[in-house]
Amino acid sequence: MKKHAIFSKSRLSERDGATVIIVALALVMLLGFGAFAVDIGYLYVVRNELQNAADAGALAGAAALYNNDGTAVQPTANVIGQEAAMRNTAVRTAVEVTLNGNSGDVQRGHYSFATGTFTPNASLLPVSLWNVSTEELDANTDFINAVKVTTHRSAPAAPSFFSRIFGYDSFALAAEAVAYIGFAGTLYPLNVDKPIAMCQESLLDAEGNYSCSIGRMINSGSGAGHNTAAWTNYSQPCETANANDMAQLLAGCGGSNPTPIILGTGMGTSGGMQDSTYRKSIFSCWIDSLRAGNPLPLVLPVVECPGNNPGPCSKVVGAVEVTVVWITDVINTNKLNYDEVPSMMNTAEKAPWACSVPLTKDSTQAQINQCWNEFVSYYNLKNADNQNAPIAKNSIYMLPSCTPHDPEGGTGGKNFGILAKIPVLVR
Repeated sequence: MKKHAIFSKSRLSERDGATVIIVALALVMLLGFGAFAVDIGYLYVVRNELQNAADAGALAGAAALYNNDGTAVQPTANVIGQEAAMRNTAVRTAVEVTLNGNSGDVQRGHYSFATGTFTPNASLLPVSLWNVSTEELDANTDFINAVKVTTHRSAPAAPSFFSRIFGYDSFALAAEAVAYIGFAGTLYPLNVDKPIAMCQESLLDAEGNYSCSIGRMINSGSGAGHNTAAWTNYSQPCETANANDMAQLLAGCGGSNPTPIILGTGMGTSGGMQDSTYRKSIFSCWIDSLRAGNPLPLVLPVVECPGNNPGPCSKVVGAVEVTVVWITDVINTNKLNYDEVPSMMNTAEKAPWACSVPLTKDSTQAQINQCWNEFVSYYNLKNADNQNAPIAKNSIYMLPSCTPHDPEGGTGGKNFGILAKIPVLVR
């Protein structure tokens, strides 16, 4: 019995010793995990603030990518991006952003949605937005549409706390962001000039490219399947645009959108006849300027009109600038007055036009018709069927703009020739 007791005490001592060792090792491991947990939390904060700085720099650089009228890429976008990023700190320490032409931490370039890649490009030349599709521009790396900013915390690097026990004194961190400036999508109040929505089908050629080579005829009396535009009351959610809505919006020759127009959602529209509104608020406000040969530039929303037939709720897909070159009231197309057709016009897209036969109150119908035909041919004006536009009552004749327009609204629309003003983060 005595011998057995001695043996039991020995075994207990061994177990106690092993337990102490295991507990000690566990404590070391727990301390290690705790140390790394504290440091990982700190590094997460540093990394998050570096990301905020990169985001701010990319957005500021992309917003400054083009000059005020969208005709040239600005090299100062890099500096603006750097300055915006460096106004931020990463846990009370300045972030690092170096400039080296277009090869440093701030780069101008092209972002492709199809591939999700950013390609640096130092070119300062804008590409043409006309007679090209949105998809083709997405694949064209010469289309400068994005700014990439990389921020660092390396000198000094982010210090460690408990991790230095294990030999990790500091951690160098970096973050990057890409901001994209695309085409006008969401439109802000007063971006749009008149409550008329252009049908995208009338602005795209057979290949789906935005084309400014064909003028269009907007006829308030056109039937289903023959519309190139629609009236709109800007309502979202949709409320059908009626004559009373139009009269209120167009009062005093006004008509700008009072509220934002959201891309990708329906907007209240209506095709067809609205003679009284048209005559009082469109024709009377525009005709004197047009008769003097002065066209009227307008920024209008673009909507989907399947089959050239806008419904009561049409999806907004972008914005376009058009130039109104003529407008008609109630007319007798078989007996036109000399001042019911244009005799001269001066647009930015083409050289000034003048009828080969000066029109007076004594002009014959043949001479008046000749002037109309010359006008239609010169500006390549077409109806929805792509036939030469006839002269008709209550009609607006316009040209999609072929010249750059001041950027408008937020990024997200399709290409109808107007760049956005506000960029978005894409990475």
